[in-house]
Amino acid sequence: MHLGVLPTERLRRDLDAAIAKAAQPVDGHRPGPHSVVESIPEYRRLISTLLNGPVAAARAPIPEDLLQRQQHLKAAAYFLDATLAGVCLLEPGEVAEAAASGRPASDAGTSGPVAVPAHGHEPVARPTHALVFLIEFGREPAEGEPGDAWIRGSNAERTDLRCAEVAVVLAGYLRSLGWHARGHVHGDTALDLAALAQRAGVAKEVGGVLRMPFSQRGFRIGVVTTDLELACDAPIAPDERLGWPDEAARQGVGGTRPAFEDEALAQRPLHLGRWPMERIRRVDQPTTMIDRSRIQRVPKRADLFTRALAGDLGPRAQKERTRFAVKHPLAFAMTPLIRGLVPLQGTRDKLQPSGWGGDLSDPLRNAQSIKALGHFLGADFVGICEAEPWMWYSHDEVEGRPIEPYHRYAVVMLIDQGFETMEGASGDDWISGAQSMRAYLRGALIAGLMAAHVRRMGFGARAHSNAHSELLHLPAVLLAGLGELSRIGELVLNPFIGPRSKSVVFTTDLPLAVDQPIDFGLQDTCAQCLKCARECPCNAIPYGPKTVFNGYEIWKPDVEKCGKYRLTNMKGSACGRCMKTCPFNSEDLVEHEQRLWQAIEQPESRRHLIEHDDRMGGGERNPVKRWWWDLEIVDGVARAPVAGVNERDLSPGRDERLAAAQKIAVFPPHLQPRGGTTMATVVPLERAAGLRAALKEQSEQQTRKP
Repeated sequence: MHLGVLPTERLRRDLDAAIAKAAQPVDGHRPGPHSVVESIPEYRRLISTLLNGPVAAARAPIPEDLLQRQQHLKAAAYFLDATLAGVCLLEPGEVAEAAASGRPASDAGTSGPVAVPAHGHEPVARPTHALVFLIEFGREPAEGEPGDAWIRGSNAERTDLRCAEVAVVLAGYLRSLGWHARGHVHGDTALDLAALAQRAGVAKEVGGVLRMPFSQRGFRIGVVTTDLELACDAPIAPDERLGWPDEAARQGVGGTRPAFEDEALAQRPLHLGRWPMERIRRVDQPTTMIDRSRIQRVPKRADLFTRALAGDLGPRAQKERTRFAVKHPLAFAMTPLIRGLVPLQGTRDKLQPSGWGGDLSDPLRNAQSIKALGHFLGADFVGICEAEPWMWYSHDEVEGRPIEPYHRYAVVMLIDQGFETMEGASGDDWISGAQSMRAYLRGALIAGLMAAHVRRMGFGARAHSNAHSELLHLPAVLLAGLGELSRIGELVLNPFIGPRSKSVVFTTDLPLAVDQPIDFGLQDTCAQCLKCARECPCNAIPYGPKTVFNGYEIWKPDVEKCGKYRLTNMKGSACGRCMKTCPFNSEDLVEHEQRLWQAIEQPESRRHLIEHDDRMGGGERNPVKRWWWDLEIVDGVARAPVAGVNERDLSPGRDERLAAAQKIAVFPPHLQPRGGTTMATVVPLERAAGLRAALKEQSEQQTRKP
């Protein structure tokens, strides 16, 4: 993981290479009056307050080996989607500049008992090293393509924002480990970022402008300065070519990104995204039945994690609810920014169209432009559906206030949690929470920025993130045509990245053409495949057929078992074991795309896909990809996990025993907190009633069968 996606280990290095004065690349176009750049400054202001902050009271037990530390931080940067990363020493003048700009701007947004700020009576830390990373420009639409007026000319500002996001997380991570660290990006530093990039060996000056190896795209620079001692990289040799050294490198031999990937994407309209969703069959209705007339809207107070926080699941689950996903310091470092984005999500107002000046009368063109903007900002998939009234929560959880649906359309996006890291994980070990939080953070930033852009047009728009949402994401993902409902239950599975995603939504009144649901044969595949049920640590995924729950068809999991395990998992942070072991998350499908298309287009091949996945060890951990440190924050300090680490691979042969012992409880609306219930009232979860409800539903299901 620490080697990244480009074969930079093949470059010749020279410790004595001269460092030239150079500029960061800029966009070749000028932003127009309708550019998204006008919505970026408020996000930069928020992020600027989080580039520095308080440091943990004690240092974590991390390796003494400086190379291990360096490789770990590079891998963390690549996990956060940096393109290249390197490390260099700070020179004396830079130490002073970094220290002078290193006082925390604000302690707001932190959580937990992290203390010892680097200000007040404490001496300012003297940073010694710099972690330098590059993030490539996003693909822009060609002139005349959908979204061009919003996107062209905004790449430098967009990518500086991404650099700032990554710098906040990496600096916060180091501070949570007990070392001082500050993020630096263009406009928020006194350092010469271009000089640091050259000394860290991630870029080279060519004609007065920095160039990155193996890429023709522009990029921007982010830096984290720290007093953590690290092994350093060397500059690129002065006479080293930055192009592909040979055909093997161009083809991606050794696991790197091949040259033809960028070349192929350059020929593809941006609004279509990277993945060929247009090849998937579209249908009028989802492949799982929805009876809108029977669906009862539910309050946010009925969400299981909200119930845990209110005390409905007992004192242990209530205590762990505040920390379960952020017990690992990397996930913890993402939390202040996720929370800080909530006030920027937008309003519920229905705005009147403003003097925008652009033509917004064509719903199809608007939809394609929105999709292009989503992909440009970093979403992996974008779909659109109507935000039907039954999709909205009925009441909020704080005041019990009724929620009336207020926007017509939902723009739905999926963020990949990261295939490379998932390959090394068990799904319920210590990186699990950070995988989720990384996708939640990226999604919240993208959706918030897009909603702000739409409000500038004069249309109502509001983002709905994991931190605060007034819309149920599951039906929106389904109806926006981004996947099918899976045996995992409360998860919509995408044909190209499987269950390995998190969703984010923004609702709006901007006229948009909606997408149709999809059918890629998943109902048939999941009916045959029991792997997620077999591998579930708490036996919460049903072995039986789909049932009807609150008016819709679903393989309904036991949310109490699942939720309690995720909350109180003492050998990891949260859980994504079902996601890890699903055949649609298999490395085999990634490397052999033909098998995926066979499963989609040839029903008879689906059983082979399932059996082949088990034979090939799909879902086992790949030790090559295991890069993170197993750490747990206890009382504000990162330490070795108290209970140890979940180290699971596959468990073939458990099916009959687990199926025989399985007791699934379901909690339909009449067993959930009523609308208007607030967090101040405890509504104990009644498992016995949930088991009776499941038996009743199974009996009715048998009666309904022809």
